[in-house]
Formats: sequence, C-alpha cells, structure tokens
Amino acid sequence: MSKSKAQAIQWLSGVENHDYPAAASYLTLLYSPKQVAEIIAALRLAPIAAFKAKDIFRASQLSLLGVSNYHIEKDRNKIHAGKALSPLLLVRDPLNGKVVIADGYHRLCAIYEFDEDAFIQCKIV
Repeated sequence: MSKSKAQAIQWLSGVENHDYPAAASYLTLLYSPKQVAEIIAALRLAPIAAFKAKDIFRASQLSLLGVSNYHIEKDRNKIHAGKALSPLLLVRDPLNGKVVIADGYHRLCAIYEFDEDAFIQCKIV
C-alpha cells in the first residue's frame, strides 16, 4: 500500500479508558491477579510508542483474523472514515519470547489489512 494510506490512519492521543479493563480481563487468563494489576498500572504510565503492524504480528506469534470478523470490519470502517483509533496495549513476555496483545487485536488485524507497513501506536511494557 502507499505511504499516504499509512498516514491516513488516525490515532487518539491516549488509550480509551475501557481498554484497560478489557486488557486486564484477557491478561487474567495468563497471569496472576497481582501481576495483572502491576501490568495495568505500568501500561497506564507507559508512553506511546509505534511499531509496524507486521512486526507486532511477528512478535505476537498470532494469526491474522479473517476479514469477515465483525470487530475487524468495525475498525476497518473507522479507518476508512478517518476516525481515530485507540492505541494498542502490549506486554513483553520474555519467558515465552513474544509480545502479548493485551488489547487491540482486532484493530491490529484491521490495520494490517489496510497497510502491513503502517506504524501502530501502542503502549508497551
């Protein structure tokens, strides 16, 4: 895709408040409640960073969700409408050698389909 398409993706200046509880819900499946509380606290304080969509996928070791997924379609429509997206919440998991997408998997899939070289705004701890 062209560079102009990557620049068309709009981002909120910060993470939406409802993304933190969503991330905590998912992370509770992987970590203890104490660890989750520490991770969420660290994510709230983390600065916004940016990584290419394709690199986040490689680091997460996850598969791209199908194009017919409702949530991906919703995020794809936001991209095309020029609506701002919430940054992703990422957690480094050095024990398993990957990055955990605590929140924003559907946004990542939508952006990857739009432009795999697009820089994704995120918070990472």
